[in-house]
Amino acid sequence: MTAPDPAPVVRRLIDRVAVVTGGASGIGLATAHRLAAEGAKVVIGDVDPASGKAAADAVGGTFVQVDVTSEEQVKALFDTAVATYGGLDIAFNNAGISPPDDDSILTTGLDAWRRVQEVNLTSVFLCCKYAIPHMQARGRGSIVNTASFVARMGAATSQISYTASKGGVLAMSRELGVQFAREHIRVNAISPGPVNTPLLQELFAKDPERAARRLVHIPMGRFAEPDEIAAAVAFLASDDSSFMTAAEFLVDGGISGAYVTPL
Repeated sequence: MTAPDPAPVVRRLIDRVAVVTGGASGIGLATAHRLAAEGAKVVIGDVDPASGKAAADAVGGTFVQVDVTSEEQVKALFDTAVATYGGLDIAFNNAGISPPDDDSILTTGLDAWRRVQEVNLTSVFLCCKYAIPHMQARGRGSIVNTASFVARMGAATSQISYTASKGGVLAMSRELGVQFAREHIRVNAISPGPVNTPLLQELFAKDPERAARRLVHIPMGRFAEPDEIAAAVAFLASDDSSFMTAAEFLVDGGISGAYVTPL
């Protein structure tokens, strides 16, 4: 099965300022394009200077090279967005990794565990920590943190630190959404199912059998396309979701609702 043709893009984010981490590829890149198409000024934060700058140029935005595990660099990322465009309205905290040495709890080493936690969870903590004060100054804001459907489901093909990190993102997003709701700062988590990104393609290349075990559980019979996740992020970033905060937005092709999938 293939994804349907995308709907026409609406212009809900005119003059909003958005920061996207992990914006050089995959979901982050697709989201940078979607936010820009809806009118936002986009700052892309990524560790890769070449692809990051190319992505920023493509959306008419600004690139900041950032290691999202560095507190100083994350602070500088958001400070640069505000200095460049005059404020901050949207933070899509999306940077993440899923390395091959993050596997079963019986084989995953402590160094691998810690690295995934730092990139996937601590980075979201840092991004929220330094985005929220700028949004308080603005009097509003929308933070979207990338969790995953694995935060609510178990898998026999474990990536133990990845799964735990995404559960942490989900819980932290819920707490921040409650804490800052009356300051008009909304915090939600988006939980994608498997997405056709370079990360997933690498998994297929390295272990096709393991990857194929994922596809059979998706009622829609296909992986998501990055543009489909980007559309959901744009909704959460926009005023169309103005009464949503502390929520998990599942975009998983029905996986979390399935018991037996169609043949």
